[in-house]
Formats: sequence, structure tokens, C-alpha cells
Amino acid sequence: MNLKPRFIDIHVVQPVPYANLNRDDTNSVKSTLYGDVLRTRISSQSWKRAIREHFQDTLGENALRTRRIGERVAEVLHERGWDKALAERAGAHVAAGSSIKWEVAKGKDKQPITNKVLTNALVYLPEDAVEDLADIAEAHKDALTTDFTGKGKNKPESALKGKIDKILIRRNGIINLFGRMLTEVDQATVDGAVQVAHAFTTHTTEVELDYFAAVDDVTEAKGDETGSGHMGTAEFSTGTFYRFATVDLKELIKNLSDDSDIALGAARELVGQFLLSFIESLPQAKKNSTAPHTIPHLVHVAVRSDRPLSFAAAFEEPVRSAGHGGFVGRSVQGIDAYAKAANTLLGPDRVLHASHASLQFDKLEHLGERHASFNALVTAAVDFALAEAPQ
Repeated sequence: MNLKPRFIDIHVVQPVPYANLNRDDTNSVKSTLYGDVLRTRISSQSWKRAIREHFQDTLGENALRTRRIGERVAEVLHERGWDKALAERAGAHVAAGSSIKWEVAKGKDKQPITNKVLTNALVYLPEDAVEDLADIAEAHKDALTTDFTGKGKNKPESALKGKIDKILIRRNGIINLFGRMLTEVDQATVDGAVQVAHAFTTHTTEVELDYFAAVDDVTEAKGDETGSGHMGTAEFSTGTFYRFATVDLKELIKNLSDDSDIALGAARELVGQFLLSFIESLPQAKKNSTAPHTIPHLVHVAVRSDRPLSFAAAFEEPVRSAGHGGFVGRSVQGIDAYAKAANTLLGPDRVLHASHASLQFDKLEHLGERHASFNALVTAAVDFALAEAPQ
């Protein structure tokens, strides 16, 4: 299909209370300096994982990303009745039997572990493809009965390579959406159709240190000692976040199928669920101690014919709180004003469709039609975008 460029942009303003949704390697709140002030940041990788998990739970279409594919194959073989030791040998042979470079795993003593192989690259494939890899092992059972050490004649059967590679290039909807980088296997790399920005607060933020203590119940009951069982500190922040993502419909439909009817039908389901998952998902770090389960205050969706357009620049000058406090209202106003200015500058004909849904009942003049629910908002945008995606 020779499709016209079509992009679905989604903009979100979402307040998040006391939380640390995405920690760095020291458990600190992630941040960024933008407009010469410090903002709280949540990485795109963190939120994309939350989106992917929400997407998979909703559609029931799972993908697996791992270096330990051999162990998963071994588990399936054991479930099928194979002896555990034999299943582990076969799993190791399968893990080392593709075009992906590998290494024998090492224990805490740095010594190689027999029958445990790690691929150097993360394998990313549909979850049900593991069953097909197990089928290959069963078909070559007689050749996979020796312990795998990765040395000399103990290397995997070369006959497996082509068969395993054919499984590794398989993909499902979520791989077609987010893409896959796997250069070692021919035709395995998939250009992603989705781009997700790092989320950041529309205003300057400060990190707060929370001192906490845990009570030892036995000590408390006996009263024979003073002090707590454990003490520590943790970092948290609060803020109103701007979030942005875009879907390249032309790229997605190219990934899906050469048959236009099949591709458009699959794209409708995938894009709709991606947008809803983007709206409703939330990274899960520290959820048990903060429960920061908010929903977006504003979601704006635009279908564009030229290129994606982030509204991040609307907040290069940080939002200042209203006289009575709060950043949400002025952040929403910032989105509305920036949409007017940017679309005027670029030309309004590039925006084919615009709509929004919001908890704010004041009229938003430059974000298109208002919808009562997120579902209605997404449905209207996807229907329009795909109707406007002819050959």
C-alpha cells in the first residue's frame, strides 16, 4: 500500500501526588533541567513498559523480552513431561542455536553453569513463539541430549539455526507498534510506529526526603529494647506532568500486512488500545507506599498530515501556580494557547482532526471537539485517522 503520511498525536496533562514513579540507580527521583529550572521526570522507557503491560493485559496478546530464552524453553519442555535435566540441556542448545551471539551463564563463583545459556542481546518475540521453539527441540530431541558447555563438539546443532531464526523473526501487534532491534537475525528488526516522550512536570519541583521507621513487633510487645527495627529515608516529589506520544499510522500499517483490509482492521484495534493504555497506565514504582493512582486531567488527540508535534515547548517557561494554588488549570490553558499558536504558524490545514476530553468544564477553544469519555475520544480519532488513510 502506498499510504499518505498520518500521525496521531496524544497530549496529556496529569497531576500526580506524593510519589516516585521512576527511580534512578540510587533510588532517587529522576529529574531534568528545562527552561533553567528543575523538573521531575519519568523516563519514556518506564512509562512504555507500563503501557505495554496494560496493553497486554487488555488485549491478551503478550510479548516476551529476555536473555534467558533457553530457560523458558526448558520450562515448557518440562511441562510437556520431559525430564528436568534433559529439558535444561535442550533449552541451552536452543538458546545457542540461533544467529544471536551467546554466552554460558556464570554463577556467583564466576564459574560457567552447565546447560544455562544467555543470549547477548535481549530476544523479543511473541510469548506463544516459545511453544514453537520447544517444538523444534522435540523434533531434534536425539541431538540435544548431551550437557551443554559451549565448548568443542558440545556446541549446538547447526541444523537448528535456520529453524530457530524463523521463529525469532515472528512478531505480534505490540512488536509492530513498539518495534524491535535485533540486527543479528535477518529480517528480525522492526521499525517502531510509536514514539513516546519522557514525561516532565510543567513547573519547577523539589524533591522531598521522607524519613521512615519500621517497628519490630516482638520488641514492641516485650518492651525490652528501645528504637525501631529499621530506619531509612526515601525520595519523593509531586507534580503536574505533561506527557506526549505519537503513532505513525503509515509505518504501523506497513508493519502489519500487505493486505490493506487486514492491515487497516488490525491497526484500528492496536492504535485504539495503545491510546487507551497510554491514557490509563501508570508506572508502578513505590505504588504500595504511595498509591498515586490518578487519571489525566486533560487528553488532547490530533490527527496530522505532516509530522508529529509535541507541545513540550509550551512549558519551557515553567507554569506558575494560580493565586489559590495548583498547576493543573494553568497547564491546561498552556496546552490550549500553544495549540492555537503552533497550528496558526504551521497552517491549520495540517491538522485533520482535533478533539479532547477533560475534567475541566471551561471551554477549550483550540483543542477541537469535546468528548465525554476517553473511550469516545479515542474511537473518534481512530475512526477519522483510518478513514483518512487511503491508498
